[in-house]
Amino acid sequence: MTISLTKAFFERDVVDVARALVGCKLTVNGIGGRIVETEAYHREDEASHSFRGETARNAAMFGPAGCAYVYRSYGIHWCLNVTTGHGSAVLIRALEPLLGVDVMQQRRGMDALRLLCSGPGRLCAALHVDLSLNGQAINQPPFALWHGVTAGKVVSGPRIGITKNVGQPWRFGLEGSAFLSKPLVPTRPDHRQGAPSAE
Repeated sequence: MTISLTKAFFERDVVDVARALVGCKLTVNGIGGRIVETEAYHREDEASHSFRGETARNAAMFGPAGCAYVYRSYGIHWCLNVTTGHGSAVLIRALEPLLGVDVMQQRRGMDALRLLCSGPGRLCAALHVDLSLNGQAINQPPFALWHGVTAGKVVSGPRIGITKNVGQPWRFGLEGSAFLSKPLVPTRPDHRQGAPSAE
């Protein structure tokens, strides 16, 4: 029996939520797997879409905690985030494919298991996530999100693909996972260092 994560799980500091999501299982219409990599984006973070305030694009970040924030990156790839309220959200960077692998392989046009969901764009293509899911509760259909077993250590390091506030160790991953978007080498012992305080 699986029990969905409650809203209270998401109503915490975004850095804590990003770390806690590693090892959880995520599906869209029954297709998905184990989250192995995330990144935190705080409203006071220059790299965050919410840093300059609310817009039509990032409105979901300012809505309730526990909702999907979906946006298109570089006009090409969809990216899936989970909101934590107050303009903060967690980017889901990579999954270990577990459920509906054959469907994901068909959607991605490839057989290589390691590459199916190893990156936010690949993940959204495999799970068929697009703008139609923006703002929807992440623990209600078509989504399902529940606690899983983290068979390994969660480590943190700098986020990737950004040009501002690059030193924050707010990228979290399952150490040694073959499904990470890129290798994650820890750079600081304390992932909370430099984190803004939560409201």
